Amino acid sequence: MTLYRPAITGTRHTIVSGHYLATSAGFQILESGGNAVDAGCAAGIALGVLQSELVNFAGVAPIILYDAQTDRVHTISGLGSWPKRMTSNLFAEQFNGQIPESILRTVVPAAPDSWLTALELFGTMSFSEVSAAARRFASEGFVMYPLMAENIDRHSKDFGRWESNSEIYLPNGRPPIVGEIFIQADLGRTLQYMADEESACTGDRVDGLQAARDAFYRGDIASKIIEFHNENGGFLRADDLEEFRVTVENPLHIEFMGTDVFTCGPWCQGPTLLQILKLLERFDLTQMGHNSPSYIHTLTEAIKLAFADRHFFYGDPQFINVPIDALISTRYNEAREKLIRPTEAWPGLPPAGDPLNYKAYGQNLDNLDNELSSGPKNLDTSYVCVTDSAGNIFSCTPSDVANESPVIPGTGLCPSSRGSSSWANPHHASSVQAGKRPRLTPNPALAIHKNHFSLPFGTPGGDIQVQAMIQCFLNVVLWQMDPQEAVEHPRFGSYSFPNTFEPHDYHPGKLMIESRLADDTIDQLLELGHKVEKWPDWTWEAGGVGMIKTTIPEKIHIGGADPRRPTYAIGW
Repeated sequence: MTLYRPAITGTRHTIVSGHYLATSAGFQILESGGNAVDAGCAAGIALGVLQSELVNFAGVAPIILYDAQTDRVHTISGLGSWPKRMTSNLFAEQFNGQIPESILRTVVPAAPDSWLTALELFGTMSFSEVSAAARRFASEGFVMYPLMAENIDRHSKDFGRWESNSEIYLPNGRPPIVGEIFIQADLGRTLQYMADEESACTGDRVDGLQAARDAFYRGDIASKIIEFHNENGGFLRADDLEEFRVTVENPLHIEFMGTDVFTCGPWCQGPTLLQILKLLERFDLTQMGHNSPSYIHTLTEAIKLAFADRHFFYGDPQFINVPIDALISTRYNEAREKLIRPTEAWPGLPPAGDPLNYKAYGQNLDNLDNELSSGPKNLDTSYVCVTDSAGNIFSCTPSDVANESPVIPGTGLCPSSRGSSSWANPHHASSVQAGKRPRLTPNPALAIHKNHFSLPFGTPGGDIQVQAMIQCFLNVVLWQMDPQEAVEHPRFGSYSFPNTFEPHDYHPGKLMIESRLADDTIDQLLELGHKVEKWPDWTWEAGGVGMIKTTIPEKIHIGGADPRRPTYAIGW
């Protein structure tokens, strides 16, 4: 296959992120002596400016990282919870079982604490240092680029519902035009306030990071958020912010073809990637041929099975018992894989399994008889990964849109609307409940083949994330592609499950395929029962995967940056 872009390589450090300026910001941190965590936080915070309609500084930022000094992998949840005063039955009783686009979707902003916790525990630099580029991009502006302009224009009516959103995203009463300078002065001042509070601290680096944290969660920023919620019927209060801290956890992991694959916990959809790999490990995928009808069919059916379990079991493990060890076990998936029929696709979502008893069939999923479709898909989320000369690895998927709920006036912030990923149904694993975290779609991943290679990888794309990630991972590990080739190959995506986001669209059997794939492949998939529709040759809906393969012991970093979105890599 002829590559759209060349692979970017480095021998010291390499970074990939969702925008070239964010990539440059992180690279400058690496060049000035920072480690992978410092650089990843710098790029991630910058994405909250450069892609602020997709990635809010006050949104979510789940992180997975490898600490070379201790030889350990850690995860940082980077996900907020429903306010303490939220009632479980509010949406069922007052909004006909739906979670409307409004301030009522707001959960506690987690991203600032995620960045600060990563810096505190695994970084070497201050918040002021890593946020310097983001502050400039906000205050001085950057050139509006096609995808951001297209996205704002697509949702201009949504942005127009709130004056504070319109002031930023509809300057001069219209969506910004490609080539115009886009300035976010309030956001710049918010970031500067946090940096100033850190600088005023007389303690050490950690004390300074705490001062920056207090500026957001206890200081003037918190006061503005809480005042707005009090005045406009929101539920966030001072104690929600003051008492919030992200969790630092051990990752989940499995072994696939000698490679350890790590994800975050079942508070996100990350473990489905592990389930899919477990379902696939006894199939001879290479014999099928890359992106052959049988290959696409087998992967799609494995995705459906994992997503059926996601729908029924996944939720905040602080509130519900998620049988995650059983879900990713070999024994359970050996039983479950028998539901993959080589000559027939499941017409919709299969039933969930019974992991505790290692049985293929378990709970039938309710309310999945009819197709449900809403409006156009929302473009959201970004991604950053970094590797450094010391062997540290950083992988993060920051997110949260700015068109579903109001920007807090004077801050430039749209606190996390991630409540859209919950269900009003109190019996759902990811139901609305005070203090409970919604089930998150962003799910950074990391793979390590001891003494051979490491591979951080991830993507934006909602429910397509895991699907794009599994395809690119297999392209590298199974098909021996370099990361750039891996991310550029044609992709497919199933929609045969309830969408994570309200109103939880469901399209039984629907399979989207980039039209670069051969027509006879599509014809054979139709014969198997898939409802195939064509994407364009290249589409942002198929994700924007970033990955870095570091060879061991050579320590050559090879970056892959997906041209479907403005993802770019730099290495040296």
